[in-house]
Amino acid sequence: MAQPGLPRVLGVVALGGIIGSLARYGLAEASPHGPGEFPWSTFATNVVGCFAIGLLLARLTPRSHPLLRPFLGTGILGGFTTFSTFAVDTEKLLPEHVVVALVYFFGTVAAGLLAATLGEWAGRPR
Repeated sequence: MAQPGLPRVLGVVALGGIIGSLARYGLAEASPHGPGEFPWSTFATNVVGCFAIGLLLARLTPRSHPLLRPFLGTGILGGFTTFSTFAVDTEKLLPEHVVVALVYFFGTVAAGLLAATLGEWAGRPR
């Protein structure tokens, strides 16, 4: 299968980014957090997104459609996960809620790595 041109790749990344960002926004609106509270919706978004990225990368093969990875991975999951909000949430928790900030920061990184590993493991062809 021929490689798609840059305009098509950018188009599917943009479309996927819109979908992923809207899903993240909906989750954040459905489960808001107040000042000093653990940002559960951002945490869940990033952990679920990491699992999905691991699963996706394990399942896609060189024979997969060449627009699948940019659409699903870079677009949808890139728009869905939000490590910029993770950084802002951590900064907002400091210095008044240091323990919550540290648990959130290190917990997100550890859970994201574990989720990506489990997703890759779950997606491996058997």
